[in-house]
Amino acid sequence: MAKNVRCYLREALEDLTEDELRKFKANLNEFQVRPGYNNVPKGRLQKADALDLSDLLISYYGEDYALEVTAAVLSDSNCKPQARKLLKATEKGACSFVQSPMPHFSTHSRKAEVQPSEVHFIERHREALIQRTATVEGILDRLHGVVLNDEQYQKIITKRTNQDKMRELYKLLPSWNRYCKDLLYEVLKEKNKFLIDDLEGQ
Repeated sequence: MAKNVRCYLREALEDLTEDELRKFKANLNEFQVRPGYNNVPKGRLQKADALDLSDLLISYYGEDYALEVTAAVLSDSNCKPQARKLLKATEKGACSFVQSPMPHFSTHSRKAEVQPSEVHFIERHREALIQRTATVEGILDRLHGVVLNDEQYQKIITKRTNQDKMRELYKLLPSWNRYCKDLLYEVLKEKNKFLIDDLEGQ
């Protein structure tokens, strides 16, 4: 890509209003990061502008994870258009826009990580996740605007049971790239930690 990740992060953050930036900082400080990472301290966020924030994000999370964190926090801050634009610009691709797999995208080590020839965690445990996932609406809300477009979200959310919602979500998987599957895993881990821990222990 012509620009580096820091530039894309800065442009996404410069696109926020003052209120949106304040909400982004608050949500970033409280965001549930992966094990091995720390939240950016509130004191360092208070007076940070877009340039400072992009530097802090890279410093604390590295380039790939900084993109994921920024997109997730933007989504949580009701700035989903900026999150979607950021993912598209950096070729991490929101799943509803990118239809081809992207094997070059790699994230930091985690249990969901598999070799290209292996089956992803969310595919390997498809039936268990369909049958046992709770708080599906919360998962869909996190994915909406970043992974799911409006039409996909509405089609899934209107299903009657959690199982029906998860089955409808899984219908989209064949068109998803690696990043999107990783993102679903992260949201499932956040919303249904005990279920994911149980499946990982099998």
